Amino acid sequence: MEQGKKKLSGKEKFAYGIGAVGKDMVYMLSASYILYYYQDIMGVSAWVMGIILLIARVFDAFNDPLMGVLVAKTKTKWGKFRPWLFIGTLTNAVILFVMFAAPPTLSGSGLIAYAAIFYILWGVTYTMMDIPYWSMVPAFTDGGKERENMSALGRTCAGVGSAIVTIVTVMAVSAIGSAATSNSADNETLNVSNATAYVVEMDETDAATGNVKTLTGNVTLNITANKSEFDEAISFNANNVKYDAKVGSLTYSSEDSEALTLKGLDVAMDSADGEAVIAIYVTSDEYNKITDGDSTSINISSKKEVERVGFKWFSLIIAVLFFAFILITCLFIKEKSTVDVQTAKVGDMFKALLQNDQAMAMVITIVLVNSATYITSNLLIYFFKYDLGGANWQGNYTTFNTFAGACQILAMMALFPLLRKWFSTMKIFYICIFSAIGGYIVLLIMALTGTSIVYPFFAPGFFIMAAVGMLNVIVTVFLANTVDYGELKNNRRDESVIFSMQTFVVKLASGIAALAASICLSVFNISESENTYEALDGSLIAGLKGHIADICANGATVVSNNSVIGLRFVMTVLPVGVLVVALIIFKARYKLTDEKLDEITKQLAAKKVKA
Repeated sequence: MEQGKKKLSGKEKFAYGIGAVGKDMVYMLSASYILYYYQDIMGVSAWVMGIILLIARVFDAFNDPLMGVLVAKTKTKWGKFRPWLFIGTLTNAVILFVMFAAPPTLSGSGLIAYAAIFYILWGVTYTMMDIPYWSMVPAFTDGGKERENMSALGRTCAGVGSAIVTIVTVMAVSAIGSAATSNSADNETLNVSNATAYVVEMDETDAATGNVKTLTGNVTLNITANKSEFDEAISFNANNVKYDAKVGSLTYSSEDSEALTLKGLDVAMDSADGEAVIAIYVTSDEYNKITDGDSTSINISSKKEVERVGFKWFSLIIAVLFFAFILITCLFIKEKSTVDVQTAKVGDMFKALLQNDQAMAMVITIVLVNSATYITSNLLIYFFKYDLGGANWQGNYTTFNTFAGACQILAMMALFPLLRKWFSTMKIFYICIFSAIGGYIVLLIMALTGTSIVYPFFAPGFFIMAAVGMLNVIVTVFLANTVDYGELKNNRRDESVIFSMQTFVVKLASGIAALAASICLSVFNISESENTYEALDGSLIAGLKGHIADICANGATVVSNNSVIGLRFVMTVLPVGVLVVALIIFKARYKLTDEKLDEITKQLAAKKVKA
């Protein structure tokens, strides 16, 4: 055991931490943006994507424990963990790129099959590397402070990886996509002279008043897009195009800061050779300056292809960094514990898990805590895009995520160690849960009162993300502690299986959250691919005309008030409810206090001396 007690060098700590950075960069890209990529960019139904994500997680229920068994049975000169870590990382990096590089020619069932196959494969290969990564913690550390410190290091660095992707993705995708498509030979411009334009009046709350003008003057429309976008019916809105428009004497632009900005824009065509319908949403002051006979000229440049190509090459960059970082881990980390991890049949391993009541308590808690936070992270981009909105929604989204990511990292690196000086990990867990709940309540109040500036949202963002950061550390420490508990109770160290459950429950939580987000988007009709209206009898033009008729009859919004309110409640109240359930279960079931752990460590040491 002397080798097992040897302290880790700085080089080993760095190697382990950099691996966590890469690992969670990949995970966050998939967890937070796979729904957005396939729904908003590729056009897959929100319901279908929710089902795909949930099925993938159910599949992992069988795959993850099996992977834990394979790791436990592995015996090579490189150890149990590093071979799987290397193979899993290489295959997962390749599949990540393929998953975010869906061919633009795919549609319908072909695109759905593509998304399902590669997302499931991504989950399988991620498990292949994630289980050995976390299983290394109890394998090369003893219980107590060293293990707690390594768990904290791994989770802190994982938080850095998550924060990097959360902060840079939207802006990086836009920049990379714009650069890659600016001179693309696949772009073409369509000039439409047979277009009908409607001007819709919006009040100060962005609700349509019901007043609509039909422009009978000369209406011209110029669309620049990828050739593939003209193959079928065409629909665009203000969120997926750059636009310049002149309506009578008024000039609008999404890029020129001195020009006016449209409240909304919808364009529908059933074919590249047919007519087009345009809906222009403006303020009341601007509406009163427009007359029915005004000529209208609109130039739009599609950003759909920009985002599609941007995600493709951004995912490649993340995949390469992921492989490079984990390669460093494989080269410099070795298993130092002489504890023999016994193998067993699959049935025996499931039985061992079920017999470890503390591991099961933590599994349930982790599922609930992560489900709560993932529900919010999945819907946050829609909140900024469709609720706060504005031409600079991407910048505001990035600004908020930069602050939130910094809070998460600093909480893991500084706040958790500081609180640990005065409180046990159990008490810090309770502090975090109540902090997150309070943050969600403040966030809901601010959203309902119409706060539209990003900076006030920093306050609830701090309480939520600081709590999330510390919880990431704490639950990993708690789960590692259940390995010692299980060894004392069941006479076998089941770290591979127990940590395979962590991989499974985190992915299960992301699947549950994605399904909840998909249901929210579908029920409240918040979707760029739906374009806030649906085709009527197979015609997008008929659908948009029907949407305008509804506005004339009833008044409406581009994204209705009911839709926005529903989004606000789902991303705040639902996570609060889930966190309350997690708190109740944890308090009732988890018993491994610091005193209990000291007792377990002494009992294990005594057993080893006797052996």
